[in-house]
Amino acid sequence: MIRYALACQCGHTFESWFASSTAYEKQVKRGLVSCPACGSSKIGKAIMTPRLAGAKKRDVGPTPPVAGDAPVTTPAEANSAPVAMLPPHERELRKKLKELREHLTRNADYVGGKFPEEARKMHYGERDRRSIYGEATPDQAKELHEEGIEFHPLPVLPDERN
Repeated sequence: MIRYALACQCGHTFESWFASSTAYEKQVKRGLVSCPACGSSKIGKAIMTPRLAGAKKRDVGPTPPVAGDAPVTTPAEANSAPVAMLPPHERELRKKLKELREHLTRNADYVGGKFPEEARKMHYGERDRRSIYGEATPDQAKELHEEGIEFHPLPVLPDERN
């Protein structure tokens, strides 16, 4: 699994996971990747800063997109937040995604950082299968995927990150 920071032609930035860089290219080419804020399918990769263990977090603002992929925002635009007016069918979709997340977390056991370990035990028959959720690093998620262990990211809506 690989995570990309993406930006649309309107300057909205978001992240998404793909099975591989080839899968990303194919999905973008077919117009299957779209901006969650405006729905644009003109998407490009944005520069991602690496996450290093032990590094102090600094407020450096949003990462600008790579030239040629999507427009670069001006400093005034960097201070503004993306907003959208959603049509009724998109509001209903957001509502259903929120309900799905609530259903999954209400009816599953939270295992925290032990998610990869618990998923493996269930996959290999060492523990009875049950619904679980927790956290996994991108490397752990990639390893689970390579082992053929089925899992899905919980849906997260942008306003839930604030």
